[in-house]
Amino acid sequence: MNFHGTEVRQQALTLLRNGTKNADVARTLDIPLGTISYWKHEDRAKRGECPGRPIPSCPRCDGRVLDTSAYAYLLGLYLGDGHIIQYSAHRVPSLMITCDNAWPGLKDDCERAIHAVFPDNSVCRVRKTGCQNIKVYSRHLWCMFPQHGPGKKHERKIALEPWQQEIVDAHPWEFVRGLIHSDGCRITNWTTRLVGGVRKRYEYPRYFFTNVSDDIRDLFTRTLDTLGVGWTHCTRHGNPYNISIARKADVALMDVHVGPKH
Repeated sequence: MNFHGTEVRQQALTLLRNGTKNADVARTLDIPLGTISYWKHEDRAKRGECPGRPIPSCPRCDGRVLDTSAYAYLLGLYLGDGHIIQYSAHRVPSLMITCDNAWPGLKDDCERAIHAVFPDNSVCRVRKTGCQNIKVYSRHLWCMFPQHGPGKKHERKIALEPWQQEIVDAHPWEFVRGLIHSDGCRITNWTTRLVGGVRKRYEYPRYFFTNVSDDIRDLFTRTLDTLGVGWTHCTRHGNPYNISIARKADVALMDVHVGPKH
């Protein structure tokens, strides 16, 4: 995101290309030295004058090939447990997906998905109490996740862009898997039945998806509809935030394509 404007940036690049020192340009234009240095490095890299790794490209801005299957899964994780942070206008924003330590396989899947979507960027894990944040820095996070905005997700409109919907339509199970792995679970419910006059315990598996955002729940259920998976609203403690998948055939289908967290 260009916080200084194209005209100011071009003015800085003109001075730099004419040999003006970074510090003098920063002082003249009243722009942080780090920003000037980054602009110079980026400009030199684009012109092939800077050795080392090229500046990461973006599928939306530069037409780089995108791993759409990995993106569908990562989009589901982001809508559930992800958020984008930028501490100041001059810092590169970061995407963080929070993963519970109880699910090491989920953390590995999340990291692989981020690597696939952002192959030119480093991915790290930040330890927190009871969880880890799987984290990547990129100036193109806004391009890839246009749902980002001020405030909590359930307090603003969440809708997919047409290009995102095309990806979800092509990889619906990966999108559902990402949502379940973030805000869902597979549990074993139980009830009792009378069998030959004797009350016996009966257990059955069930999937739940819980999210406060009406829009995100709608994205989940509409995708289930396209897959032919039956679901019901399940109000708990007076809150209609839960989606239940309990019919035997639907649970079996979810087990094949999603499976429990691990």
